[in-house]
Amino acid sequence: MRLAIDIGGTFTDIVLENKNDLITKKVLTSISQPEQAVIAGITELLEENKIMSSEIKMIIHGTTLATNAVIERKGAKTCFITTEGFRDVLDIGYESRFDQYDILIEKTMSLVPRKHRYVVEERTDVNGSIIKPINIDVFEDLVDKIKGENFQSVGIGFLHSYANPKNENILKDFLIEKLPGVEVSISSDVCPEIREYERFTTTVVNAYIKPLMANYLKKLDSELKGKGFNCSLLLMTSGGTLTNIESACNNPVRLVESGPAGGAILATSIADDLNLNKVISFDMGGTTAKITIIENKKAIKAREFEVDRKARFKKGSGLPLRIPVIEMVEIGAGGGSIARVNKLEQIITGPDSAGSFPGPACYNNGGVKPTITDADLVIGKINPNNFAGGKIKLSKDLATKAIKKDICDFIKLDTETAALAISEIVDETMSNAARVHTVEQGHETSNRTLIAFGGAAPLHIARVAEKLRVNTIIIPTNASVGSAVGFLKAPVGYEVVKSLRMLLNLFQAKKVNELLKNMRDEAEAIIQNNSKSVSFVEERFAFMRYAGQGHEIKVPIDNSVLSDKHLIKIKLAFEEQYKKLYSRILPNADIEILTWSLSLSIANENKNTFEELDTFKRIKPKDLVDFVDYESNKKVKTPYFERTDLNPGDLIEGQCIISEDQTTVIVSKNFNTKVLSNNFLQMEYINHD
Repeated sequence: MRLAIDIGGTFTDIVLENKNDLITKKVLTSISQPEQAVIAGITELLEENKIMSSEIKMIIHGTTLATNAVIERKGAKTCFITTEGFRDVLDIGYESRFDQYDILIEKTMSLVPRKHRYVVEERTDVNGSIIKPINIDVFEDLVDKIKGENFQSVGIGFLHSYANPKNENILKDFLIEKLPGVEVSISSDVCPEIREYERFTTTVVNAYIKPLMANYLKKLDSELKGKGFNCSLLLMTSGGTLTNIESACNNPVRLVESGPAGGAILATSIADDLNLNKVISFDMGGTTAKITIIENKKAIKAREFEVDRKARFKKGSGLPLRIPVIEMVEIGAGGGSIARVNKLEQIITGPDSAGSFPGPACYNNGGVKPTITDADLVIGKINPNNFAGGKIKLSKDLATKAIKKDICDFIKLDTETAALAISEIVDETMSNAARVHTVEQGHETSNRTLIAFGGAAPLHIARVAEKLRVNTIIIPTNASVGSAVGFLKAPVGYEVVKSLRMLLNLFQAKKVNELLKNMRDEAEAIIQNNSKSVSFVEERFAFMRYAGQGHEIKVPIDNSVLSDKHLIKIKLAFEEQYKKLYSRILPNADIEILTWSLSLSIANENKNTFEELDTFKRIKPKDLVDFVDYESNKKVKTPYFERTDLNPGDLIEGQCIISEDQTTVIVSKNFNTKVLSNNFLQMEYINHD
């Protein structure tokens, strides 16, 4: 038996895997002390199913705690120590503005103000040679400053430390000895890559959240052990693999996108099971919506993303982090997203959310602002008596009152029309985000399959699909806790990225092989803490460019020991990737390698057991319910089904509502719905021509 726990901004999802069966539970997130909801939810789930804590063999956890700490500026009091002359790198950034014409531009401020940044005399050159050794005499002054300001965490980032970390390590060892209660993060451990701005910001974020995350994870681990759980606790990373407590406490920055990564892993698994090569993963929860491209049964990965963006969809408006991450776009559009009327008398939604407390107005928990959930309830998308498995009784009267007060009184609409408008606006926002993200990745939406999960996604996916001109939608079982289910499918693994710069025509095979061996040893040491005697899946990549260019592209390389005979293959692989992106190559230009990536994961031995059905039988509804149709803006009697009553081979034609314990599937008149052999729902567009 294994447990998966996903802490979101509104709900904490818990999934128990017992052989091939999944038992799920949703509880409201306790924002101030998130471990409380985890312990309470697990205890309740086990008691309901008469399972002892000692029977659980593994717990897998993902959380938004790290992200929220950065966005809300609730991390530790942190200082940053850097090379003399580079104190202002965190403010200078790229020396550009994300919006050139906005004279009132609001830039994301560094987590460490200038007065809390200190410099030391030291210098390492680009090749790793130490030009100026670090001066040990200044260390005592630094210790006095850190003690005097009561800093809880220290970040250290020296110029070119990725090439030689010696000076950073000397200072780190000294501070650990003199300041035993202070956490220390160094850039050569957190992000040993070229480009000091991204390396410094990643180190600062790691230092900023390290005390909070280390304290939370150790406290959770201790409380679980106190409840009789003697199994290992693994953490979901942003790159889609699982890591241990020690690694997570040392590098918590790798957990920033841990929850959404679980959803992408689930979508990738479904794409593999159903043999789908072109997929858009759509995860809509209570606070945010996440969109990921799945290409050839693999999620597109990146090694940089931004957190705390001041402008949606605008690169450069947030803090850049250099960590292995699944490429996705995340927007403030969830069930708890607040709706309002702006100065132009337009209805807008999000990005702020009512969260778990006070929550949407219909929760009857003190919330007074109208949200997406309130609008869905008024329209008829949600059964008020079956929300969150019946744990939360929704009040349609309170939802109606909130929409009337904040929307209808400003733009003179009746309540149902206003609710439809709120729903339509959020659907347009999400479909636009999906469209932009897909185009930016060089793809189109119309030839893809949408895989929808998260508590709110099945409520909105049909309309989003219509806007994106998508013909097929898959809604898996246990869709409302999709990210937590994804945790159970994630491999134990680790990815190491290090910079070693060289021209391809001056390739140093011995140096590269030594680096890759050290990277593999580092990854294997972390993985072996969790499992013994396992077979690994290894992937290697080089980040390459034409010499003189500003950015590089990701190129796969062989897992074997590299020699000069591999140069032609590496060059051809680079040119293939470059031509795919830019439709041309530069035949006579030198090619340069900047950074190397190696990921190691435990091989997945699960086999695909999905079977396609040859025939489907049309079924008729037992009940009809009132539903406000967005085209006619009128209440219509709509076929209503319980998902537990549906069986493989069933076919529902046209518009319907399919209710289950923790979410509701809304199918528009443009789709037919099939129940597949694994009980997944497949919605197919009806060609009315």
